Amino acid sequence: MSDIQNKIEQERAQAREVCDIQGASSGDCAAAWDAVEELQAEASHQQQKIKPKNSLEKYCDDNPEADECRVYDD
Repeated sequence: MSDIQNKIEQERAQAREVCDIQGASSGDCAAAWDAVEELQAEASHQQQKIKPKNSLEKYCDDNPEADECRVYDD
């Protein structure tokens, strides 16, 4: 996991440099920050994969229509 964190830090530094040189409203600046966001999303997905599901989560995956698995919106 530290490898992806190092890559995120490298991309952040590069994004700051690009934005300083070309301006915050440039397309290259936006693209550089998009790359940072994509890496952060990937790190988040990897972290979620590590967490094992509990018995209720497994049950709800198999039986989403069960009363115990209902999700109510306010």
